[in-house]
Amino acid sequence: MIALVRYHFATVLHTQRYLAPLLLFTGLMGVLTVNGNGPLPPTYASSAGALFVCATWLTIALMSLDDAAQRAVVVVSAGRSLRVLAGAVVTSLLSCVVLMGFGLFFPLWLGDYRVAPADLLLGVEAQLTCAFVGVGIGVLCSRLVFRRQGYALVAALALVMVLLFTRGLPPVNRLFQVMATASDSAALLGPAGAMLGLAAGVLVVCTAVTQYVASRRE
Repeated sequence: MIALVRYHFATVLHTQRYLAPLLLFTGLMGVLTVNGNGPLPPTYASSAGALFVCATWLTIALMSLDDAAQRAVVVVSAGRSLRVLAGAVVTSLLSCVVLMGFGLFFPLWLGDYRVAPADLLLGVEAQLTCAFVGVGIGVLCSRLVFRRQGYALVAALALVMVLLFTRGLPPVNRLFQVMATASDSAALLGPAGAMLGLAAGVLVVCTAVTQYVASRRE
């Protein structure tokens, strides 16, 4: 697994396909969280939303690095196609963890907030929730499922928009709803933890569906 993660990281860094989603993430963070003040939950909802969009795009880019011939070589070297898919998922999640640090502390650097441990824990839960769902969508809308990239793009945009803007839909929109007007982060840790568990389930289901489709094609 470590070798697969290193392979995916090396490939995505060499091709520089991480640049566009990274620039989008930093741009959204700059627009949504600069010079804020007051309670932190709404700010962390904004940073989690930025990570959600970035995680989706980054995962699609990472999953589309290898053409069919190169993927066959990697699968043979790894022994199982599931290992290759799991390596790509882990690589995407590790990339999101790096961005989470920026999402947690960038607003604190440029804003005026009173920070408590519960605020930071809530920010971690919110960003992990959005990272899990974003990676899940990225895996499901990858080349392994959609051979035509135009269809993959439309499907990814549709899923992102539905999860972001369908009122009360868990885990993303529901999480943003409870964080949007809240001031007490400690009271939100339980609901946010429930959304995090649901998001992990979404990632597992999306990965399983993608593996099923890819294995039948291969």
